[in-house]
Amino acid sequence: MRSRLFTPGPTQIPEAVRLAASTMFPYHRGPAFKKLFQEVQASLRYFFQTKQEVIVLTASGTGGMEACVCNLFSAGETVLVLAGGKFGERWAELGRAYGLQVILLEVPWGQPVDYTALENLIKTTRHLSGVFCTHSETSTGSLTDLQRVAEIVRRHSQALLVVDGVTSVGVLPFHFDEWQIDACVSGSQKGAMAPPGLAFVALSERAWQTHSRSTLPRFYFDFTAARQAAQEHGTSWTPAVTTIMSLAESLRRIQANSLEYYWNHYARLAASFRAGVQALGLAIFPKVPSNALTAVTVPSGVEGKALVSRLREEYGVTVAGGQGQLKGRIFRVTHMGDYDHLDQIGLMAALEMALAGAGWRFEWGAGLAAMQHAYHDSSSRQG
Repeated sequence: MRSRLFTPGPTQIPEAVRLAASTMFPYHRGPAFKKLFQEVQASLRYFFQTKQEVIVLTASGTGGMEACVCNLFSAGETVLVLAGGKFGERWAELGRAYGLQVILLEVPWGQPVDYTALENLIKTTRHLSGVFCTHSETSTGSLTDLQRVAEIVRRHSQALLVVDGVTSVGVLPFHFDEWQIDACVSGSQKGAMAPPGLAFVALSERAWQTHSRSTLPRFYFDFTAARQAAQEHGTSWTPAVTTIMSLAESLRRIQANSLEYYWNHYARLAASFRAGVQALGLAIFPKVPSNALTAVTVPSGVEGKALVSRLREEYGVTVAGGQGQLKGRIFRVTHMGDYDHLDQIGLMAALEMALAGAGWRFEWGAGLAAMQHAYHDSSSRQG
């Protein structure tokens, strides 16, 4: 049985992207790599919709997040974190680890941000240095209105707006310059459709100015060293060369099709899949879902971990279970990556069989039919 990957990172990647890493790799200080890296630098500016430099780090997305904290702030500074899931909470953990005074705006997992509470908190917090936000919360499947958050931050403070865009950049409408974001982190294994191993950090001029005053310790993640190397189309340290080779191929494909194409494509996949699972009597967990993935509430009487295992072991379909307080309560399915509607048909068929095996009662084929109708209807509207 062929294995099928439907996790929200790493995602399924195109065959041409996999093959790009199979050729002989260049010396990372030589002219061939510099030419390739120059192409990647330009493509990442398009990917983030920015004219600013995008730093490339050989690290996970969490490495990019830590780099933002230690490069843009100083010990004792006050920052506000919007925490509505595991990755929002990670911003707070990183801030505390580096001696920042962290104020939490706690958002119940799966619920939308209270934007009035956010505005009031920003207005009443003195000497606020930063606001940390997760655009698409992978642990819950929730979407935050980042443009609205940016407008609130700009209206009431001089704080830097630092964004976890790991599952939003390249997946959802995202405009770094237009929305006046100061720092945003993403990674190679999500919307960029490349293997894991690289973190990207886009930085505004305000962020660079603040970086020059930051006093927190850093070495491997130092943005000054990374920028100096980038000006010569290189990296501070030995990079993941083969991953950059794959990334270059993937970014070519994204530009050839356009970001707008992918934004719309993932929206159609998400909407049709949700129609399917709801037809099976299942509930979507977040109130405002992200089109990067769908988090589905495990129905009463079904054991969540066993359902995820059954999908993988009996049908070769790998989805993600819940994290933290949601372990066993939800399962998560990606829409970002190299997927099409026919991939989702196979996924839905496997889900129906796994649910039936777990004792959940529904009309056979209901999920498949609803998903097909929803996808067809969206095709007709676009046509």
